Amino acid sequence: MVGVAPTPTPPPTLQEVMRSLAGSGTETIERGKTIFFPGDPAERVYLLRRGAVRLSRVYESGEEITVALLRENSIFGVLSLLTGQKSDRFYHSVAFTRVELMSAPATSVRRAIEQDARVALLLLQGLSSRILQTETMIETLTHRDMSSRLVSFLLVLCRDFGVPGAQGITIDLKLSHQAIAEAIGSTRVTITRLLGDLRTAGLVEIDRKRITVFDPLALAKRFS
Repeated sequence: MVGVAPTPTPPPTLQEVMRSLAGSGTETIERGKTIFFPGDPAERVYLLRRGAVRLSRVYESGEEITVALLRENSIFGVLSLLTGQKSDRFYHSVAFTRVELMSAPATSVRRAIEQDARVALLLLQGLSSRILQTETMIETLTHRDMSSRLVSFLLVLCRDFGVPGAQGITIDLKLSHQAIAEAIGSTRVTITRLLGDLRTAGLVEIDRKRITVFDPLALAKRFS
C-alpha cells in the first residue's frame, strides 16, 4: 500500500504569529490619539488590524511631514528589530482613524525570528509593503500645487482604502477636512475650498465624511 504524503502545514499569518508571542496584546485607540512619539523607547512592534495609522516625521522647525498612511495588516514600530539594540522612536505615530492594534515586545519578535525563518519572511513582506507606502506618500507630497497634492492623496486613498460601488470608489474612512490637511501639509480652509471645487466639477461626492471618487482616471487626468 502506497503511503499518503502528509498535508504540509500552512504557514502562519502575521496575526497568528503576533498573537502567540509572549507579552502580546490588543488595544483600540481613538482617532487623533498618539500611539508613540519621536524619542519614545522602541520596545514594541505593532500590527494594524483595523483602521489607518499616520506616520510622520517632526523636524526641528516644528514642521510635521507625513511619511506613510498605513492600512490594515501593516507592521510598524520595527526600529529596535533593525538595530538589534535598544533605541528611540524615529517617527510620530497617530491613529488617523479609530484603530485596533496588536503589539508584542521586540524581544519576543526577535526570538520568534530566530526560531522560525517563516516569521522573518512574513516581517520582510510587511516591511516591503511599508516601504512602498512611504514612497507613494513622498511622491504625493512632492507636488507643490496643493490641488495636485490633494488629488494625488485622494487617489492613494482610493487604492489603499477604496470600496468599489455603483457610483465609483468610496474611500472607506471617515475623513475630516482637518485630518486631510494635516496629512498633506495644508490648512483646513484650503482643503475645504479645494474639495468644494472637486464637488462642483462633478468629480467627487462627500457624505458624512466619506468621500466617493466617481472616476479616478478622470480625476487624475484633470489635474495631471
